[in-house]
Amino acid sequence: MTAGSSLYTEHLDLGYADRTIVQDLCLRVADDRILALLGPNGSGKSTILKGMARILKARAGAVYLDGEAIHRQPTKRVARKLAILPQGPEAPEGLTVAELVSYGRFPYQRGFGGADAQDLLMVDWALKITGMTDLASRPVGTLSGGQRQRAWIAMALAQGTKFLLLDEPITFLDVAHQLEVLRLLRKLNAEEGRTVAFVVHDLNLAARFADQLALVQEGKLVAFGPPAQVLTRDHLKRVFGVDADILTDPRTGSPVCVAHPLEGETGRPRDGGIPDQSVE
Repeated sequence: MTAGSSLYTEHLDLGYADRTIVQDLCLRVADDRILALLGPNGSGKSTILKGMARILKARAGAVYLDGEAIHRQPTKRVARKLAILPQGPEAPEGLTVAELVSYGRFPYQRGFGGADAQDLLMVDWALKITGMTDLASRPVGTLSGGQRQRAWIAMALAQGTKFLLLDEPITFLDVAHQLEVLRLLRKLNAEEGRTVAFVVHDLNLAARFADQLALVQEGKLVAFGPPAQVLTRDHLKRVFGVDADILTDPRTGSPVCVAHPLEGETGRPRDGGIPDQSVE
C-alpha cells in the first residue's frame, strides 16, 4: 500500500469480548471513490466501519490512515481527516440543526475559545451543500427522517475531512429519502472530492451509487471491486443463499439483482393461503 491520502486495513481482526467478528481483513477505501459494504445481518459490516474509524480497537493487524497506523495518531488529527456517522444517532432534545452541525468543528477548537470565523464559514457551507440552511433554526427532533439524516451528514461535513464513513445511512427511510441521501453522497464525492464508505442492505442501490462494493460474509471479504464484478449469481448464492437474475438498469447501466429462493425453497404456505398451524 502506498502512502498519501489513503485509508486501508492490513490483516485486521476485530471483535467484542471473547468473540472475533472480522478476520484477516485487507480492504482499501479508494481515494475519491464511493465504497459500499454489503453482507447479511451479523456479517461484520458495521464492525469493519467502527474498526476503520478507530472506534473499535484492532485485535490484530492495523488500520492505516494516510500511511500511518491510525491508533498511533492523536485523536484530533484523526478527526480532521476522517468523520464517521454511526447508525441511528440521537441529538439532545431541543438542539437545533445549526447547533448540531457546529459540533463538527470540535476537532479545530482550542480550550474554551468557541467558534472562530473559519468554524462559522464551514458550518454555513455544510448547511448549504446539504440543503439545510432554511432549517438551521429548527430543532433536530422536529425534522423528517430524510432531513434529520442530512443534518447529521452536515455535521460530519463541517469536520472538513477527506473521508466520510456512514453506518446504514438510509435505514428506516422511505425510497424517496433514500435516493435523496444517496444523491447527496454522490454529489459530495463528485463535486467536493469526498471519499465515502457506507454500510447498506439494498444491493441495487449500492450498485447504482457506489463505485466499488465489498461483499462480506462471517467477517471475511468474499468479493471486492466494481458492482458488475461483485454482484454475480455465484456470489449472491454463496453469501445470501438466493438464486439471483442479474439484469442491467436501462437508465444507469448498473447491475440490478432480482433474487429468488433457491430451488425447493419457495417459502410459500400450502395452498397459497394462511400457513397450517395445526399440530399433527
